[in-house]
Amino acid sequence: VQLELGSADMDRSTQAVRDREMMYRLIVGQLRYDGYESVASTLSNAISSYPPTAPSSRLSHLIQLGLKSEGEGTNDSESRTQVDKDEGVLDMECDGDEQTSTPPAYKYEVTYSTSHKGPTVVTTLSRDGCLMASGSLDSTIKIMDVDRMMSKTAVGHHQDVNPVIRTLYDHTEGVVALDFHPTVSVLASGSKDCTVKFFDYSKPAVKRSYRSLVEVARTRAINFHPSGDYMLVGTNHPTLRLYDVNTFQCFVSSDARDQHCGSVTSVHYSADGRQYATGSKDGSVKIWDGVSNRCVRTFTEAHTKEQVCSVRFSKNSKYVLSGGKDGNAVLWELSMCRPLNTYQPPKQGTLRFSTTAVFNHTEDYVLMSDEKAPQPVLLCWNSRTTQPYQHLFTGHQGVVRWISHCPYHPALITSGEDGRVRFFKYREHKNM
Repeated sequence: VQLELGSADMDRSTQAVRDREMMYRLIVGQLRYDGYESVASTLSNAISSYPPTAPSSRLSHLIQLGLKSEGEGTNDSESRTQVDKDEGVLDMECDGDEQTSTPPAYKYEVTYSTSHKGPTVVTTLSRDGCLMASGSLDSTIKIMDVDRMMSKTAVGHHQDVNPVIRTLYDHTEGVVALDFHPTVSVLASGSKDCTVKFFDYSKPAVKRSYRSLVEVARTRAINFHPSGDYMLVGTNHPTLRLYDVNTFQCFVSSDARDQHCGSVTSVHYSADGRQYATGSKDGSVKIWDGVSNRCVRTFTEAHTKEQVCSVRFSKNSKYVLSGGKDGNAVLWELSMCRPLNTYQPPKQGTLRFSTTAVFNHTEDYVLMSDEKAPQPVLLCWNSRTTQPYQHLFTGHQGVVRWISHCPYHPALITSGEDGRVRFFKYREHKNM
């Protein structure tokens, strides 16, 4: 009994040390975000912070949430943080007629826009929603601060501060895949030059990657495991790769029949890392076991024999949302191995470009671009009932190539053939 108690005390002590280290890292990140680089560097050296901490306003967010919770005197269930809200919310057993208070996408307004010199074909957000990155066929990458984009129209809040905090150059061809590491200040990028590169964005002066791996074919998709220890890589080759991020050791399924028959176009881990999904040019969606690295389920002809462009797990890992070149988005129920909902655009037909289907932050809506529309717009449906809503006019001068929705806020990012990256957010208009 004494040994068990001693072990429990040790676990609590270890966790306390980790919590304190996290607190110091949050302080360093906030200081750098606020422009106090010398103070941040002094504290970082004093606590031997490694890896280096990037500028972040996460501490400010946590304090605001804590003060709000403390002021309202809410109970434990009501005082969840934004991180807790990342748990699954999409449940088809809920009443589909129940009204949601979350605003649909057509109520969003553009607050910031930047551009690359070539078509911008991919964007991604960090897990905490504080940073966004965009990749272009001009081979460049930009990292932007979400708070600075959010505050662009807020009077007296960073109006003169550029949201672009890093511009990275190291690929020789177009950047087509991006993903932030879940725990450290690292951004991974995949390119048509057959490489995956790793950038340490905590160092402002560094524009080049510090590590890279060379693939056998053009990279199409990448995604970190929630732990950050592994990475999925999809290429123009049909064999899916799983890499140990620390050693770059490559793993593939022990059974060749598990693999796709065409290029792997999209990869995505579930929130708990127990499963991952892949989409392919062969028209199939595959679900894989995250431990054995074996395919456990295949949905063939997922998009009427057209290419699968994107796959996304719901937050509770019960569903997978896919987008295809048939122009449709499909919600797959994994427990019953069936397509549950299909979200169809007003005008049907095979698309010229790949499309991305995503959930909003509460998973009440499904969003996708409409290539067939006279103007570049985003389509929005109720995720449970498939009811369509008004379109969001994006303002792009060409096809929208990618959509990323913020994980905790009613805000999203679009990128397109015109090279522009546009940030939209919901802003409530109060009646005077």
